Amino acid sequence: MPAYSVEEIITGCRKKNRAIQEHLYKIYYSMFLKICARYARNMQDAEQLLNDGFMKIFQSADQFKNSGSFEGWMRKIMVNTCLDHLRNNGLQQEKAVQRNSIPAEESGLSVSNYGMERMEFKELVCHIQALPTMTRTVFNLYVFEGLSHREIATQLDISDGTSHWHLHQARSVLQKRIMKSEQQKVSYEAKRI
Repeated sequence: MPAYSVEEIITGCRKKNRAIQEHLYKIYYSMFLKICARYARNMQDAEQLLNDGFMKIFQSADQFKNSGSFEGWMRKIMVNTCLDHLRNNGLQQEKAVQRNSIPAEESGLSVSNYGMERMEFKELVCHIQALPTMTRTVFNLYVFEGLSHREIATQLDISDGTSHWHLHQARSVLQKRIMKSEQQKVSYEAKRI
């Protein structure tokens, strides 16, 4: 497969060059599928979101202003594709459940870095995918996209306190699941010996 420069890829996408589009798809497939998997309920939905995101990238390549990184621009399109999908498919229903703010920093809960480092990506994604839609979305935006609670609240049309609550819930649930998973692995290993 020929290697293309970023400029050639951008130009090729703007010209709707199928070979360059395919090349770009293959390069970023794995990275962007991981992003979509964190927002989706399952891998089938993640793959659909990935394809929708790439279609938006290919259709809007003319809108890239050559300022900043092309990869960052594409990543933003992928995340926004996931958020648009969630807004149109059930995120609004979950917003109806308003909770009081329980700041995660005060709770003392955090997902164990040790547990997460030892965990395979697929297992972590399964834990994240099992979270309720709004909780999963807030967690992804805060942890992986680096948004503040105010930015998340604006993006999802919720209050800052609700964003805090969902992050706390995600951390609490993930911590319990990861600990349970680690205990099961230890128990399994002990039985094997």
